[in-house]
Amino acid sequence: MMGYLAVFVGAGLGGSMRHFMNIWVAHLLGTHFPYHTFVINIVGSLVMGLAAGWFAERGDPEGHMRLFVATGILGGFTTFSAYSLDAVLLWERHEHVLAALYVGGSVALAIAGLVLGLWIMRMALA
Repeated sequence: MMGYLAVFVGAGLGGSMRHFMNIWVAHLLGTHFPYHTFVINIVGSLVMGLAAGWFAERGDPEGHMRLFVATGILGGFTTFSAYSLDAVLLWERHEHVLAALYVGGSVALAIAGLVLGLWIMRMALA
């Protein structure tokens, strides 16, 4: 139960930080290009690398802090950080073909899923 609470609280904090970053980056750089998402994905992946390195070396016996930071805060901030970590872990395990399939497939199929969802809603609401 404690793990769920850690994720719940962390995700709320991460989502709030994402909202702040969306507004702040859009204010600084404008909205013509999705700088806000670009910056969030890079920052989130950097912090995920720091967190994964920390937990790999220092550990987290009960796992609550890892859930709070990685799944909660970073999951609420950007799921791209988890995607990046998964891709790197596959690569480090020398699963290069799987890593390439994961990266390419995730991008292509996520975009295809979004396009399909938009199309379905536009047809349903037309």
